Amino acid sequence: MKNKVRRPYATISVYGVSFLRHQNPYMVAWWSASFPGFGHYLLNQYIRGTLLTLAEVGINSVTNINLAIIYSFCGKFEMAKSVLQPRWVIVYVLLYFLIIWDSYRSALIQNKLSHLAQLENERLAAVNFRPLELQYIEPKKPWVAVVYSLLFPGLGQLYNHQFALAFYAMTWWWIYVTLSHAHESLILLLLGNVQESITVIQPSWLLFMPSVLGGSVYYAFITARELNRLFRTEQRQFLAERYRKSDVRVFPE
Repeated sequence: MKNKVRRPYATISVYGVSFLRHQNPYMVAWWSASFPGFGHYLLNQYIRGTLLTLAEVGINSVTNINLAIIYSFCGKFEMAKSVLQPRWVIVYVLLYFLIIWDSYRSALIQNKLSHLAQLENERLAAVNFRPLELQYIEPKKPWVAVVYSLLFPGLGQLYNHQFALAFYAMTWWWIYVTLSHAHESLILLLLGNVQESITVIQPSWLLFMPSVLGGSVYYAFITARELNRLFRTEQRQFLAERYRKSDVRVFPE
């Protein structure tokens, strides 16, 4: 009976491919600071990341953090203080820094697990059949994932077969676009109605969008690159296992 490996390197489920990889903890912390929850997505902690992104949007909206930031950038400090909700701001600040620290700490631990998993070298699966879904490891083009994400955040994740995360991202992008009136403002701007374009925009919701777009692009890129590495690893394992006892030698001894 084959012994189970303590630390599997990757697994294929109906939701996509989850894997360990060595990451820069400071980059993970930076994305958590950019949008709480994004750092945990980089660590393949999807449930945790989803709950944290929902908490970010909810608490941010209740406390008017984004609106206060905009007023501060415009030099309207009294208005910034007037819109903030002090009861929620303290909770938001505490959670914000705890989330950053947790993602940084988790990245350090996963880097160690990734190194140990590579040493154990568990045989990777190439395909996962399920009645309603087929998932597999295949070569990806990272630049294609980037282009898809730039066109519409979430499409890059769909390209990488992360369909649950993809539809979650696309749904929220529609929400941001709708509540910020970004498309209406853009159309008015293209038509030359600059003042009306400024009037119709909702800046508190617009401020979420740069982080979401950047996070979607970055995550799609590194995931596609990692899937390529997993594909090469699976191929190497398969060939080494199949031709281990072969008499054929590419290089003479």
